[in-house]
Amino acid sequence: MSVRIVSTRPFDDQKPGTSGLRKKVKVFQKANYLENFVQSTFDAIGDFSGQTLVLGGDGRFYNREAIQTILKMAAANGFGRVLVGQGGILSTPAASHVIRKNKAYGGLILSASHNPAGPDEDFGIKYNIGNGGPAPEGVTEAIFARTTEISEYKVLEASNIPLDSVGSFKLGDMQVEVIDSVHDYAELMKSLFDFAAIRKLLAGGFRIKFDAMHAVTGPYATRILVGLLGAPVDSVMNCVPKEDFGGGHPDPNLTYAHELVDVMYADDAPEFGAASDGDGDRNMILGNHFFVTPSDSLAILAANAKAAPGYRGGIAGIARSMPTSAAADRVAAAMGLSCYETPTGWKFFGNLMDDGRVTLCGEESFGTGSNHVREKDGLWAVLFWLNILAVRQTSVAAIVHEHWKEFGRNYYSRHDYEGVDSAAAEQVLQNVRDQFATLPGQMLAGREVASCDDFAYTDPVDSSVSRNQGVRVLFKDGSRIIFRLSGTGTSGATIRIYLESYEADASKHDLDAQDALAAMITAAGEISRLRKLTGRDAPTVIT
Repeated sequence: MSVRIVSTRPFDDQKPGTSGLRKKVKVFQKANYLENFVQSTFDAIGDFSGQTLVLGGDGRFYNREAIQTILKMAAANGFGRVLVGQGGILSTPAASHVIRKNKAYGGLILSASHNPAGPDEDFGIKYNIGNGGPAPEGVTEAIFARTTEISEYKVLEASNIPLDSVGSFKLGDMQVEVIDSVHDYAELMKSLFDFAAIRKLLAGGFRIKFDAMHAVTGPYATRILVGLLGAPVDSVMNCVPKEDFGGGHPDPNLTYAHELVDVMYADDAPEFGAASDGDGDRNMILGNHFFVTPSDSLAILAANAKAAPGYRGGIAGIARSMPTSAAADRVAAAMGLSCYETPTGWKFFGNLMDDGRVTLCGEESFGTGSNHVREKDGLWAVLFWLNILAVRQTSVAAIVHEHWKEFGRNYYSRHDYEGVDSAAAEQVLQNVRDQFATLPGQMLAGREVASCDDFAYTDPVDSSVSRNQGVRVLFKDGSRIIFRLSGTGTSGATIRIYLESYEADASKHDLDAQDALAAMITAAGEISRLRKLTGRDAPTVIT
């Protein structure tokens, strides 16, 4: 086996977004495209000679082929060992844990998260650093800079590694260990949650339904929920990972997880339902005929943290992304904890967790997690909810209503307009920016506007500054309208509008969120001129 030096030229579209580089599969399949990005990553991350790399993905189309290429490039570039998930499978939170447990130099995670998969759909790759979390902006900027000047890459000429059986193999001077994708993660979950109490709950007739959406969490849910916790086999659905996710869109929300929603809103619905996404880092929580918003879920987990053994010593603090509702802030205030508001992107939580400032964190985009890893973690959130339900012995709806009674309800919704022309999407936000000077003091949606801004964040740990993180219209009563462009798609733009209104009166907590926010929804459309610019009469997705 010998190292081959391949001449190449830069591509002009390899700037990583908030979650790495995402493109259509056919883009990644272009000659040298994947190799350029991988080599640029290796060139930018420092001296890893003899170190360990973690590698795996969500099982989508092109996952296995990309892994073989990366293994040969890792060997050619001097890594001493690569830990790769069996079958090429590693959920994103599991990869984070494997990095941390093995003190790896870093990891490459192959996923486009909740985006569709298949030959004509999406693929992605991101680098996670040694703390298990997504690469910070300084690292991603260095990777991008290298992609603009790369002229060659290194690859070992060797046969493919068999990925389907656990074992150890040599690839040149590098050791490749194909590891059980689930074992380490399952052991971590056992250390955090009261599995005996959850087993007792499930044995007592409490019915659950978990939808893996034919994505990466299928093997994890089957091993943990059925194998370790004793749930009936039919408690899990769509648990065989498929390269095209069964033709579905593995985004766990009320629109795309409709199969689970139908189950949970049927006459004979189970008591608890949940879904996870393509790479296993997102979650949706449902009760019998009841949907828990991700913002409320974070707040409820924080308020009930001591139900779980791993958090009985208390939590250090809470962090949420700026568009996420302020429900968690109210819990933090009541518990005497710090609460941090960060830009969207899990990497912003990493510094706070590493510095011991926060334990729990979450995003409104169905992501919740804690300092057990440095990624959001869908199945962790499901187990946390089951632990709380086992302790409190009541329904999901009752827990949420009791939480609102104590803390008040933050009516909240996100409206997504997907696949919008990029120029039109930019103009929607600019229209709001153009009114920053005139909106304060005006009445909008029956409320007085207090201020407007483009959210900026100064990291309290390293003092790094992130600007232009979302256009905000803030009201004197605490209500908010926020506009952002999503960085998770591969074509066009997604406009996200976040709407929030706080209600303390428990007698007014049973309104439909869209009804409660109707005036704000109308106002958001008017000040942005979204309908005229995009031609859209309604959102693609409402959550």
